[in-house]
Amino acid sequence: MKLKNDLLLRVANGQPVERPPVWLMRQAGRILPEYRAVREKLRDFKELVTTPERAAEVTIQPVDILGVDAAIIFSDILVIPEALGLDYLMEEKRGPAFPKTIQNQKDIDALRSDEEAATHLQYVYDALEITKRELNGRVPLIGFCGAPWTLLAYMVEGSGSKTFSKAKKFLYTQPIESHRLLQKITDASIAYLKRQIQSGVDLVQIFDSWAGILSPAQYQEFSAKYIAQICNAITEAPITIFAKGAWFALEDFAQMNCNVIGLDWNMNPTESRRRVGEDKALQGNLDPCCLYASTEQIRKETNAMLQAFEGKHIANLGHGVYPDTPLDGVRAFIDTVQAFHYES
Repeated sequence: MKLKNDLLLRVANGQPVERPPVWLMRQAGRILPEYRAVREKLRDFKELVTTPERAAEVTIQPVDILGVDAAIIFSDILVIPEALGLDYLMEEKRGPAFPKTIQNQKDIDALRSDEEAATHLQYVYDALEITKRELNGRVPLIGFCGAPWTLLAYMVEGSGSKTFSKAKKFLYTQPIESHRLLQKITDASIAYLKRQIQSGVDLVQIFDSWAGILSPAQYQEFSAKYIAQICNAITEAPITIFAKGAWFALEDFAQMNCNVIGLDWNMNPTESRRRVGEDKALQGNLDPCCLYASTEQIRKETNAMLQAFEGKHIANLGHGVYPDTPLDGVRAFIDTVQAFHYES
């Protein structure tokens, strides 16, 4: 089916566009009253993720209500650890928690294989197929997975953390086991992304949420090489890498078989373009907290960001939109981007 709005894919594929496309990480969520209404009918967050009809509904809400240029499937990066056999809980106001963690090689051996794990995520593929049908070609559909390091961090730590000291200790004290676990996660993620693409996804994004807590040397050894494996394996759709805090790895990403590199709000667009080169599109990177400001200030900051990127740009925030962000602020950001046009 031909897309009515293909701005995102044109930028990702290096084609000219009249304006930058815009979407927001976590755009389907608590910023929307319509999302909260759906959420209140369900037991918990995980029920929403695993109920295809409801996941599809909230995926489409930002397209209908905000007019964004892409939908991203409502899911969670932690579905891969769960599919591998490590169940997680999503605790209100506390975030994810794993009752059992990975501590040694025996725990790793007990995990499912890559293809077997991918088959346990049929609810995601069903949600994608429903979403694709209901979108009816209006905008592209984005799929995603967590980067192997970020998933290992949760699987070893057992929850979110400011330091992920248990996970980093695992890298230092059990490096062989770390690499085995990372490879298992990588293989499952590749199988998962391929199934997502078969179910209708137009572009995939790899989220390395905890990239910035590793040293550059550790990142090279325990994250970048596995992201590169995923990029080499996924040839059916464009790929975006978003690694929060990994300013030191931009040159590494520039050498990978990806199409788009996401920047957080601490990365300078001009400097990032110089380091990445001209071949990749860049995505980002307004500070999410800017959306608490006045409409005038949001417009000013957004226009400054758009001008700094100078094209080959997908407008977004430098991280996910925060749950208490005013809806008027979100609208001001989107409207400002969509009113911006490149000189012909």
